[in-house]
This record gives sequence, structure tokens and C-alpha cells, in this order.
Amino acid sequence: MAANLLRDVNVQADFFDVDAVRLDFPVLQRHMEPKGTFAYLDNAASGQMPRQVSDRIHRYHTNEHANVHRSVHTLGAEATEAYEGARKKVAAFVNAASHTEILFTRGTTDSINLAMQSYGRPNLQEGDEIIVTTLEHHSNIVPWQMLCKEKKCVLRVVPLNDDGEVMVDEYMKLLNARTRLVAMSHVSNALGSVNPVRLMVAEAKKRGIVTLVDGAQAIPHMAVDVRDLDCDFYAFSGHKLFGPTGIGILYARSAIQERMGPYLGGGDMILRVTFEETIYNVAPYKFEAGTPPIVAAIGLGAAVDYLSAIGMDRIAAYESALLAYADERMRTVPGVRIIGTAAQKAGVLSFMLDDIHPHDVGSLLNSYGVAIRAGHHCAQPVMERFGVPATARASFAFYNTRDEIDALVDGVKHVKRIFAAP
Repeated sequence: MAANLLRDVNVQADFFDVDAVRLDFPVLQRHMEPKGTFAYLDNAASGQMPRQVSDRIHRYHTNEHANVHRSVHTLGAEATEAYEGARKKVAAFVNAASHTEILFTRGTTDSINLAMQSYGRPNLQEGDEIIVTTLEHHSNIVPWQMLCKEKKCVLRVVPLNDDGEVMVDEYMKLLNARTRLVAMSHVSNALGSVNPVRLMVAEAKKRGIVTLVDGAQAIPHMAVDVRDLDCDFYAFSGHKLFGPTGIGILYARSAIQERMGPYLGGGDMILRVTFEETIYNVAPYKFEAGTPPIVAAIGLGAAVDYLSAIGMDRIAAYESALLAYADERMRTVPGVRIIGTAAQKAGVLSFMLDDIHPHDVGSLLNSYGVAIRAGHHCAQPVMERFGVPATARASFAFYNTRDEIDALVDGVKHVKRIFAAP
């Protein structure tokens, strides 16, 4: 089945044909009133789904649906093969040592909460320290705050410099004999800053500290190799990766799984149950109670096929040029202030326009046919660091074009004219 998907992808080996790729995304062909054009620049919130993925989901629903793992009939066996096949595809995509290191969840938030509940609660105790960075999404702050409150642990925070980069020297100072876990984003959802996670993980590992990387904003933009990063956990969502919502991944290294208890109790996560005791299943099933998100996992597997056929290195190179173009063009607009000017960025351009509230910028851009996001982006500490309540955020994917960047810039000028009018 994967071979059919690969043949159907609109790419060629020696160049990146964005116009051909866009044909795989029907939603990008929409015409929004009143301007009649449409530029989708809200990919950090959710990526669009290519027809290869939606077709795979439709085929499962219409011809292959059954519950997995315990069925003795043909349909159940086929569904199980497709579901577990998706797990193996994801494992290969991030270069995990084994498919058993890939845990299916509902999304990045669920993945981080799984790590907190299954690893953090049994292994951390009073006085232990957890390090996060100021760049984190709330989903990589709140679970650790909850754990700290319960276990009387201490949360330490790595500050940012004025470019929106994690201050590595300050991070090094925070590492100490009481540090038990470091949780860091790979790419900031608010600013696009790329954290030096390989370095940060290496410094933590030297001290025997467990590491978790929130990869939600990195996985759509670059090749990720969890063994090269050497992290213990890596979390991401299917819908950021151009798959369906309701599916996420927690990569959990085999060695760390031995120190983790079950997250939820119920069917499929057990080997034997009596009223006296329960013997838990092996990983990854020990962490996946109940009927799993079967079709969402299969859809994610199709998204992995699609991206693998294009090549993540080609995607990264194309998007890097696109982001540079967007940054250059936006700086030509008087009154635009770019928030987050890290040397290494991916996929995101956050900005302020004069003293116009970002919500007004976003609403007026929508009327101009440009879809961006405005708000604190579930990263209020980042907003506080830069002294703003919110930003307007344009975020890009491999199907975006320079014409869409031009539409964004024209739209921002349009907003500025409206607010300048008497």
C-alpha cells in the first residue's frame, strides 16, 4: 500500500516543485471572499492534510475498519497489520532503535503528560529539580508544575536572550546534583527559535539526567533522529505532521520504559487480570489502554510515507529559503517589529505592527485572504519576556510560496493603512 502512496506524491527527485506539491492539498485551492485568494500561514497551529492521507483514512473507514490486536477474523488482522505498520513507519521516520519505543497518544500534550505520570511520579521526590526553558509551550510547563506541587520538587527555568535564544551558559549553571529531568522544546512555537537540543541533552546525560524534547514544532520542518539527539523522550503530534488530529507520539527509549509505570488502566495494557492482581502487558501496549486511535495512527503512517517520499532535508532547505524571504520582506514594512530573531529559526515569523493589537492584525488579514494566528500561542512566559501581550504569527510549511509571503506583506500594509486613516 505504501508503494502506491509513494508513486502518487507530486515530487521529482532532483528539484522541489512546490506548484506540483500544492496539487496534493485541495484546501489550498480555495478562494476566500471577498478578495478571492487564500494563503494559509497558520501551520504552527495545524498542518493541512494531503489527499494521500485523507484517501488512506477514507479507505480504512470504508473497507478495512475493525478493532485491533484481539480479532481472529481477517478484517481484524488487516486492521492490526495497518495499525502496527504505522508504528513501524514512525519508528523509522525518527530512527528509533525499535518500534516498541513508539507510544501512540492523543497528541504532544498527552505525550508529555504520559511521561510526567509514568516516569515523573514514580521516580522524582521532594527536593528534586526539573529544568525547562522560557521558550516552552504551556504543555511543557504545566505538567511539570503539577508534578512539582505534588512531589515538592523545584522547577528551574532557563532564560532567553533578546533574540529569543536559550542562554546555554545559564542552562549549564542550573544543572546540579539535584537535577533529575530537563524538558525542552526543539523549536519554539511562538518564535521559531531552534534550541541546541543535542548539546543540552549531552550536558544533561553527562550528569545522568533524564531528558524530554517537545518536538511538536520541529518534526514538520526537519529530519529528526532520536538516537543522534540521544534524548530519553521525544514528543510530537500527528496533525502538525500533516496527518489527522487525535494522534500523537511519545518516543520513549527502551531503557527508560523499564522505569515507567502504566499511564491508564484498562483493556489491552494487561496480560492477566484477577481480583488479586494485574500483570501488565509489555511495551508499548502497557502504555496504551483501551481501543487505540486506529484510523488516526494509520493516517499518521500515510503522512510519514508522504513526507518521506519528498524528503525532510529537501523540505528543510526549501522552508529555510522561504523563511528568509519572509523575514526580509516583512522588514521592509514600516512599523513591523519581528519578535524572535534567533540565528537558527524554523517555520515561524512572529511580529507586532505599530501599536495595533495582534488580534486586529489577524482579523484584518483574514479579510484579505491571509490566515495567520494572533495571541499568546500558549506561551505566555515568552510574551512576558518580550513585554507584549500577544503577537501576530505567520507560520510556514513546505507547500507555501513566495507569492503567499507577498500576499502577507501586502495585507500587513493594508492593515497599516486602515489604522492610519482618519
